[in-house]
Amino acid sequence: MNDNDKVPYASVRPVQSLDLLSQREMASLAAAGAEIHELFRRCALAVMNTGADVDDARELYDQYQDFEVKVVPESRGLKLQLYNCPAQAFVDGKMIEGIRAHLFSALRDIIFTYHKLVEQQHFDLDSPEGITDTVFRILRNGGIVNSNLPPRLVVCWGGHSISRQEYDFTKDVGYQLGLRGFDIATGCGGGAMKGPMKGATIGHGKQLNKKSRFVGISEPGIIAAESPNPLVNELVILPDIEKRLEAFVRLAHGVVVFPGGAGTAEEIFYLLGIKMHPDNSDLPLPLILTAPESSASYFEQIDGFLRDTLGDDVARHYEILCGDPVAVARLLKKRIKKVREFRMDKRESFSYNWGLAIPDDLQHPFEPTHENMAALQLHRRQPVHQLAAQLRRAFSGIVAGNIKDFGVRAVEERGPYRLRGDPDVIDSLGALLQAFVEQGRMKLDASKYVPCFTLAS
Repeated sequence: MNDNDKVPYASVRPVQSLDLLSQREMASLAAAGAEIHELFRRCALAVMNTGADVDDARELYDQYQDFEVKVVPESRGLKLQLYNCPAQAFVDGKMIEGIRAHLFSALRDIIFTYHKLVEQQHFDLDSPEGITDTVFRILRNGGIVNSNLPPRLVVCWGGHSISRQEYDFTKDVGYQLGLRGFDIATGCGGGAMKGPMKGATIGHGKQLNKKSRFVGISEPGIIAAESPNPLVNELVILPDIEKRLEAFVRLAHGVVVFPGGAGTAEEIFYLLGIKMHPDNSDLPLPLILTAPESSASYFEQIDGFLRDTLGDDVARHYEILCGDPVAVARLLKKRIKKVREFRMDKRESFSYNWGLAIPDDLQHPFEPTHENMAALQLHRRQPVHQLAAQLRRAFSGIVAGNIKDFGVRAVEERGPYRLRGDPDVIDSLGALLQAFVEQGRMKLDASKYVPCFTLAS
């Protein structure tokens, strides 16, 4: 890293008129060292780092320790003064318009969440209904929830560290989805999060569709490791990973999963923990696992792990279809038609799936401390949807230890997380995680990866 990689100073205003901020809101952002200011500083740095090959939040923060952002109140709103920021956010001295839009989206979400949630305590986070309402209001404030659109939003999950062949396959699937008018939502980073959007862009272009949506859903702890890719045209930042995952499933009309690592496994177990809950037995939400033919063994192993831990009945909650992007898009179109019919029959909203029952252990934030990771109940003496939720938390902790700033530092200070459970569950989990390591799915720079976990029965 050298000084040529930084822009010493820049001043920017909102792309469009940001809703007027109160004097109190601007003051809290302007106060250097305040909690909300530091949160926005880190998210702003992550947004401007779009395009860099970094998936370690600590590495990014260390590279730009001298980065600073100052909020300057003005009579017509505000402007941001930026110091020592990533040069890739600028072209000929001017900030790229998409990055500027993402910057003020982050500002919007952080202000709304902080003042409603922390200061004014307007959100009810103690009840399932209150948490679901909180997620809805954050999405609505960000303009993500649209009542006048038919069911056509496909959530695509998958890893940021994938092979070129796998990446090209995600583009091919996205292209076929775009040709059929589907919009895309992802975790907004690179790899399997960028590929479907890139392919769908071409598909929409061929159909002369000028209103395509590419929704990026993130949270402060992970945005630095998965900076918004340039194709995202609607960005929203939820306060934690659980609300981020709930936003995905409440918005989705169908879900496609590509190969990935621990984060992808976390997403799969989160959705299966919902789909296997007795209260959701009749609610359609298609889940398709897909990969190029050369990576079909990946989902064979995922399928085996799911059956080993949750039982063979889990397989009725997903479909595996590899090697054929056209068939994936056609199958999804057929399944989403059923979603539309169901919601019309039940008079349910197309824009937000209020009907899904999400268990408490999937809604309340899990803090992956060493103590909490060691206390996870990875055993079969519980309903399968609860075991799915426990495994989701295990993978969430591994993600934190791999790429999140606080998790990486905790593992460095106290050693790897220790996971315990039934011998067969732990053995199956160990085999899957070892495969992720060997296939380079844990980090972009797989050669330097040191596992952040140990397993014991």
